[in-house]
Amino acid sequence: MEETKSIVSACNGESAVAVVSAIHVEKEEENESTQELHHPIIPGWFAEHCPVWPGQAHFLKVEKIIFQGRSEFQSMMVFESSSYGKVFVLDGALQLTEKDEFSYQEMITHLPLCSIPNPKKVLLIGGGDGGILREISRHSSVEQIDICEIDTMLVNVYKEFFPEIAVGYEDSRVKLHVRDGTKFLKSVQSGTYDAIIVDAFDPIRPEDELFKSSFFELVGKSSPPWWSDVYPGGKSMVSGTQH
Repeated sequence: MEETKSIVSACNGESAVAVVSAIHVEKEEENESTQELHHPIIPGWFAEHCPVWPGQAHFLKVEKIIFQGRSEFQSMMVFESSSYGKVFVLDGALQLTEKDEFSYQEMITHLPLCSIPNPKKVLLIGGGDGGILREISRHSSVEQIDICEIDTMLVNVYKEFFPEIAVGYEDSRVKLHVRDGTKFLKSVQSGTYDAIIVDAFDPIRPEDELFKSSFFELVGKSSPPWWSDVYPGGKSMVSGTQH
């Protein structure tokens, strides 16, 4: 066992590993799981490795850790990077950076909403950072914006450390529902929304809980014949225009 000054994260989509400034790392010859993964460690850098995309990793140099905490649902970390501004990490997985968050928020929002004639009621499931809300609010035809986010702590962390992204919550059309997305969909009438955007934890894999539940069926029932439902998968999206 040897000690190294590092910033290390859990694999994307797996259970969280606390991110600390000094951790003990097993030598590869002593740790069978490390031998299998072959994950490099660079002291002072955040590292994200995802089993869905083997043979690659994402590294960001850490200037300082601004926040670390855990809600009843997940662990969170905010750190200042040397080139991407503040970075938000959820359960070891990189969620957004100040530098490029707009590219994701804009694409997942405007593609579906611009494909619908005058959308009035929009539901966002997930997206607790508020960036998608910010983009939805740019559409003048929208009268009602509901967001369903299960973790209040996540919303508060974004509001404190990423105010320019969380500004979406300040729109008077926005109503926050602190509930599980599936349970919320069961409580609304069929055809309630013109658009449903699902900003789910990525990557979505076949064994993900979303595919094992009635979630997608409920989403379809909550949208009218002309609809647009969007799901992130890595950085890709799937949308539709008719049932």
